[in-house]
Amino acid sequence: MTKHRAADQNPTAPRPAAHRSAAAGPGVVPDFAPLPAGRPRRRYAFAGTGHRAGMYVDALTGEHADVGEIVAWLDPNPARVDYYDADVGRALGGDAPAGLPRYLPTDVERMIAEQSVDVVVVTSPDRTHAELVDRSLRAGADVVVEKPLTTDAAGCRRITRAVAETGRDLVMTFNYRYAPRNSSLRQVIAAGAIGDVTGVHFEWVLDTMHGADYFRRWHREKANSGGLLVHKASHHFDLVNWWIDDVPTRVFASGGLRFYGDANAASRGMGPRPERGTGAAAGDPFSLDLRDDPRLEALYLKAEHHDGYRRDQDPFAPGVTIEDNLSVLVDYSRGATLTYSLNAHSPWEGYRVSVDGTLGRAELHVVERGHLDFGGRRALDPSATPEGVEDDPVRPPGHRLVVQQHFRRAEEVAVPDGLGGHGGGDAILLKDVFRRDLRIGADPLGRAAGYLDGVRAVAVGAAANESLRTGQPVTVESLRLGVPLTGPLTEPHTAGPAAEEHRPLV
Repeated sequence: MTKHRAADQNPTAPRPAAHRSAAAGPGVVPDFAPLPAGRPRRRYAFAGTGHRAGMYVDALTGEHADVGEIVAWLDPNPARVDYYDADVGRALGGDAPAGLPRYLPTDVERMIAEQSVDVVVVTSPDRTHAELVDRSLRAGADVVVEKPLTTDAAGCRRITRAVAETGRDLVMTFNYRYAPRNSSLRQVIAAGAIGDVTGVHFEWVLDTMHGADYFRRWHREKANSGGLLVHKASHHFDLVNWWIDDVPTRVFASGGLRFYGDANAASRGMGPRPERGTGAAAGDPFSLDLRDDPRLEALYLKAEHHDGYRRDQDPFAPGVTIEDNLSVLVDYSRGATLTYSLNAHSPWEGYRVSVDGTLGRAELHVVERGHLDFGGRRALDPSATPEGVEDDPVRPPGHRLVVQQHFRRAEEVAVPDGLGGHGGGDAILLKDVFRRDLRIGADPLGRAAGYLDGVRAVAVGAAANESLRTGQPVTVESLRLGVPLTGPLTEPHTAGPAAEEHRPLV
């Protein structure tokens, strides 16, 4: 087995431990051809230099430095740019920052032209994705965009129109597709082991460390993130779309803010809360002190005087407009129904998936963190850094995939090892992002995602948000997403022009 560099997106993980080498199971990592001699590296610019950019910056200064180079930054906060520019300088073997050109969000077109940018990596807040993707494509660059593709139907229409009118490439980074446990479930379904899919039940629980984190930062405002139905659940809806190879047609949702937020804190008699986590009394399980992590301190605490953004707001402070308990019912074009639930204040973290078919049933049970205690430092996102998760004798971290056909005993399906964080999928995703033109043969699992996959995932969340607003079922067709969702999931569609208001990037 080949050794690979592990990757991870968790900002609070100790950097050396998070990047230890790991060996993947056989057949997990696709084969890639060697880089042709003399081929120039692709030129990458980053739009957004918060913590989410870190995985891609590390990739382009490490394993994939032979195929790509970072040539520019685009972000309104100079301190965050300074952090990554210094990182690149060290990676290049120097003691000084790299000194790469930096631009403001108003300068997308000028940056692409002046720096001959081939690809823009969009890792900015969700509400900015549609504008940055649209402008980058029209300025002549391809795009790699972090999930979600955008936050609403209007953003989908803007992006699909730009793709159709420019013909340029857009890569969605759905890293959970690459986790071997999720790939193994797709293999089971695609092989026909449970017959035609009739229904899916998908339960995802976030614990009170990871779940609370969405209520500390800009995600807490629905206008910024689309709520957890878009920002978080776009991962989950994409998995279902991909697992069962089908497209959503109708959505009904119910939910609300029932744990976090000031009203809930008051109703439970929690008393006065700190305005922010940094400097709060020790031992508060809901406070995040940015000084505890050098990376968070540099990216946010030492950067907030530039823009006033606080990464460590109290999750029970006023101003939360997203939900923390959600249930969704989704109809699919070939007759299957998804029942989905998301809870953001569970005592443990993980997910359960049950897929029923005409020949049997497949069940995937994943525990990413069995419990929380406060005897030491804990990773915010246990799926990103499994090395930081302690064992639990009752609910041990791990996964189990079981298939049972009618009139037969259940059988456990062996799941191969992956690489790095997010269920072992991060490092494999990065290979497809930066070296996919060197891939030897097609991926039988179809893990690489394009803009249409992003639209299909947002379609469920956007329809669910509309259902929450109206109390009624919402058809996906009524959202007018600017592109037909039907057809093979691996085949891109083109979108026709559509009139849509362009909102400014703030």
